[in-house]
Order: sequence, then structure tokens, then C-alpha cells
Amino acid sequence: MNPHLVLIGGGHTHALVLRALADRPATGLRLTLIDPEPRAAYSGMLPGFVAGHYRLDQLQIDLARLARAAGARLIRGRAEGLDRAARRVHVAGQAPIPYDIASLDIGIASDLPGLPGFAAHAVPAKPLTAFAARWQTFATEAASGRAAPRIAVIGAGVAGVELAMAAQHRLARAGCAPEIALLDAGREILRDVRKGARAALTDRIARLGIALRTGVRIARIEAAGVVLDSGETIPAALVIGAAGTRPQGWLAGTGLHLTDGFVTVDETLRAVSDPAVFAVGDCAHLSHAPRPKAGVFAVREAPVLRENLIAALTGRPLSAYRPQKDYLKLISMGEKRAAADRLPLRIEGRWVWRWKDRIDRRFMAQFHDLPGA
Repeated sequence: MNPHLVLIGGGHTHALVLRALADRPATGLRLTLIDPEPRAAYSGMLPGFVAGHYRLDQLQIDLARLARAAGARLIRGRAEGLDRAARRVHVAGQAPIPYDIASLDIGIASDLPGLPGFAAHAVPAKPLTAFAARWQTFATEAASGRAAPRIAVIGAGVAGVELAMAAQHRLARAGCAPEIALLDAGREILRDVRKGARAALTDRIARLGIALRTGVRIARIEAAGVVLDSGETIPAALVIGAAGTRPQGWLAGTGLHLTDGFVTVDETLRAVSDPAVFAVGDCAHLSHAPRPKAGVFAVREAPVLRENLIAALTGRPLSAYRPQKDYLKLISMGEKRAAADRLPLRIEGRWVWRWKDRIDRRFMAQFHDLPGA
């Protein structure tokens, strides 16, 4: 039989690989995509969706349509194990799926399993698709008066800051009087952002009336809100977890070499402990050039991954992926305004948002016009 390539997860890198295969099919190849959802959310447009600038469908990649265009079979299910000896993927509710080469692009989670009450009373910002659905429900309820417009965001990194400002903008436009609390255990927020962009974002947080609380320790989450170690309760009808990231737990049982729980890969994006397994995006650790978790690397990995997957199946030499040392961050500020983090200078304005909007729409446009779909 033809060799079988199994893509586990519909992350940005795998979506781009499928898009390339739709244009340039690989002959003599069986192709399968495994994902629990028929659609995947694009992270770059999520804050704009929360703010009300985009509809949900505008930031969703239709994985079923994309798989069909690429000649792939889509299996709806959540991967939960890898039998590397038998080369089988275990998927909840499915028979084991054989593979010759498997590639992992399953993203990360931002829940806090060790925090009492989080699972019952909070929503993690990742996975993105589940969060987007939960936000849409809450925003509708808050606008109609069925939910109090009180939100607590745990984590004041870029993701938490963007979501807090976006939520404030959306609820204010809906005629609510939003109360947004932004909580962080550290004394300084936006630690990975240069001083110019940090100043712009910090000033914006203050102007929007978002209650920034740093150096706080959270004891638990309750239905009424966030309870601090001091005993103080921060009222919230919605608690969003955006504090740090963690790998998918089932990776620990694969026997793959992991770095802090993430799959360790070499310069070819292949797992250092198994030549039949590749990993990309946030679930991978680049052993040759460690980088932070950022979508720009997932996008740049796609051409190399596509070529290397085909090369691994056909016995050809593999190419190296060399990530850039620096990259541009365009950080949205709730309304149609954004800050640029690239130089120490303070660069912000509506024109920056328009710049970001063009980049994001151009990225998504390639998934709307699919050959044969």
C-alpha cells in the first residue's frame, strides 16, 4: 500500500501543509488529518473577534474542507496516545490509526489544573476554538443582561492583556458597564515586550479603567469570582486563564524525548528520539534553536515540514529549519488600534491595527479559495 502520513492536530503549521498539498498534491501518498473539531481558530484574529471586529467564521479554518481539497481523510477525534513500536495513533472513540510517518501539531493548553475550582468555574484561552465559543456565549448573555459584565483575566502577558482590552471594548460597545480585572503573580507585566510597546499597552490599560493587580496569589476560583490568598474575592462572571502554557498531558506517555513536556525536535523538525515522528508549533521544542511559543514560528515551519515529511516517506535527505532570532509583534488594544513591538520605540495607532488586519486577512484568505473544495 502507499505510505501513510498522519497529521495529528489541525494547528497552523499543519493547515498550511495541507494548503500546499492542495495546490501541489504528493502522488502515491495516503494522507489523514486527526482533530477533535471540524474547524480551527486562527490565533492572530482571536483578540479582534473578542473585541467584536470579526465574526467567528472569519477566524475559523474549515478543516473538513481543507482536508478534502488536499485529498486527506479527516478523522474527528482527540488523539490520546502513540504506540511507536506498532506505529499506531490512539484516538478517543476510534480504532487505532496506523502510520508510516506521523506529525504532531496539537498546540498547548492554558488551563491551571492545580488551581482549585479552575476546571469548574473558569475557561482557558487555549485551545482557541473552545474559548471562542465560550466567549461568544458570554458576550451575548452580558449584552442581554443575563450575565454580569465582570471578567477576571489571569495572566498579564501579551495574550492576557490583549484579551482584557478586547473584552472591555466589546462589552462597552454593547452598552454594558464592564468591570475587567487583570491579575498577575509577577510584579511586572508584559515581561517579554520591549519598553516602548509596554508603555503604550500599560497606558491603554489604565485609560480603559481595567483594574491591574500584580503580585497577587490566587487561592481558588469560585462561582462568584477569584479568591486571593488574602481572602479577598474579585467578583467575576467569567474567569479567563491566560497565565502561561502547558503541554498536552498525553505526550508524557509516548516515550518521546520531551523538554519541559514538549516534544524535542532537531533542525529538521523530527523528534530526536524517533525518526518516524515530527512535531511543530507550540507542542514542539526546537533543540537546535529554542524559541518562545509564537505563531510566527509555526507559519515559517510549514514549507520545511511539508518537504521533510515527503522526504522522510521517500528516503530523500531532509532540510533544516532555521528560525529567525527576532520577529515583529503587533498587539491589538481593544478598539481598532495596535502597538508594534520590534524596536525600543513606542509605535502605536490605528494605522498599526490596519497593518495587522491586512496581515491577518491575507493569511486567512488562502484557506477560503481552495482548489476542488
